[in-house]
Amino acid sequence: MTQKIALVTGASRGLGAAIAEAISNDYHVVAVARTTGALEELDDRIQARGGSATLAPMDITNVDAMAQLCRSIHDRWGKIDLWVHAAIHGAPLTPAGHIDQKDWDKSVSINVTATGQLIPFLTPLLGEEGHAVFFADDDKTGQKFFGSYGATKAAQTALARSWQAETENTGPRVSILAPKGMPTGTRARFFPGEDRAPLAHPRDEAARLLAELNL
Repeated sequence: MTQKIALVTGASRGLGAAIAEAISNDYHVVAVARTTGALEELDDRIQARGGSATLAPMDITNVDAMAQLCRSIHDRWGKIDLWVHAAIHGAPLTPAGHIDQKDWDKSVSINVTATGQLIPFLTPLLGEEGHAVFFADDDKTGQKFFGSYGATKAAQTALARSWQAETENTGPRVSILAPKGMPTGTRARFFPGEDRAPLAHPRDEAARLLAELNL
């Protein structure tokens, strides 16, 4: 039986790491993130489960690096079965009139431009039978102080929804899920001092979302 391959972008922490670990029983995971140490920790957990991973410590905004990664995936496996796009930048909260240009540029680069580059790169690898997964955060759109994050996350989701509509009859399958609040580093920056006890653990949320996907 041919090994199934999953690419997880944003795999080092939070929901991306939890999903990468959870699917490693059924997929060889290509884990992409900038933080080498966190990827190595993920690899340890995957190996402890009896799974395997290929670590790709790189920045998804580096278009040449991502093109080379996709080429390497093609040369080694010829395809991917699943792409989980969990990479996100949560810019500091600020009034729209005080958005820092560097924060804005980083939000656009990671949340929008990189997604727009990755979809064309990965479409041939996914083919008709592959499955791409995105995560919406619609309740932040238009909320005060969430200008950078809300606008760029909405743009990312809009792009995914267009791709979803375009491929409904031809594949690949495109899913857009809505995670519950989790005690991640990004959320801690958005809501400092929040009581984190009621929030969903990333492992539990990964299990819930994967059940929705019926992989």
